Amino acid sequence: QVQLVESGGELVQPGGSLRLSCTASTSILTLHAMAWYRQAPGNQRELVAQITRGDSTNYVDSVKGRFTISKDNAKNTVYLTMNNLKPEDTAVYYCKAEVRAWSGVYDYWGQGTQVTVSS
Repeated sequence: QVQLVESGGELVQPGGSLRLSCTASTSILTLHAMAWYRQAPGNQRELVAQITRGDSTNYVDSVKGRFTISKDNAKNTVYLTMNNLKPEDTAVYYCKAEVRAWSGVYDYWGQGTQVTVSS
């Protein structure tokens, strides 16, 4: 079991910045990958950004150049730095950890943190 705790979501004006944090209950070096997803009302949950154990990253096209995913292995924490925020970025943001074991692939989710972009 991996517990994930997100923080950092809040109300911000368009063009503003936020940094979300996700702290894991275990060493993130044991995880295959960590990712941020988001879900807006009426929409499906979508992948925003992912970072692997080897520090490879990928992003959904709509956030490229604005969002950066990073991690601090010593703190077991993954960050999502969001710049130039737009109203369409409004959503609940979820952290996900992926564990790959001999028995299969397991996903663990945090409880989510609300990001609202509005003037």
